[in-house]
Amino acid sequence: MLRVGITGGMGSGKTTVAHIFETLGIPVYYADDAAKRIMNEDPSLRMEIIRIFGDESYNGEGLNRSYIASKVFSNPEQLNMLNAIVHPATIRDGENWMKRQNSPYALKEAALIFESGAAEGLDYVIGVSAPIPLRIERVIQRDGMERSEIKARMAKQLDPEIAMKLCDFVIQNNEQELLIPQVLKIHEELKAKGFHP
Repeated sequence: MLRVGITGGMGSGKTTVAHIFETLGIPVYYADDAAKRIMNEDPSLRMEIIRIFGDESYNGEGLNRSYIASKVFSNPEQLNMLNAIVHPATIRDGENWMKRQNSPYALKEAALIFESGAAEGLDYVIGVSAPIPLRIERVIQRDGMERSEIKARMAKQLDPEIAMKLCDFVIQNNEQELLIPQVLKIHEELKAKGFHP
């Protein structure tokens, strides 16, 4: 079975594209959701987060996401510290999940596939590309974030042009080209590559 990543900057539509693959019967591992789950469920990771960020890191509902966000998004050093403990745990969880799948290929959806080192454990990576103004508008509509905050977060991600050059396949999600035909073409290619009778 092939291990395939799907990535793109915030607002690119990578989750939408991943959902299309799911409707084709392809299992998808959502790294962000998994990271949130692991930060709540993994006792050693919880202890490490509390050690670095303090007791307020967790409350009655689990991870205190707004507190952690306030710590890391204005402080690159603290963001790097958080990523250094969360990314390896999520990569391990994703690898274990991949081993349990039974399909020609399985997808791992993650924003930071190259930055986190996750790409090294994958056979192929699909990039989802969209123009920056369109991405910003999507995030405003989806999350209600301020334009300046979106730009600041985007600036922390790998330059989209560089990221797309690192990908084996690129899907244009620019509202000009249809998504489904692009997904179907890649799906057929990956099925052919991943099918070994």
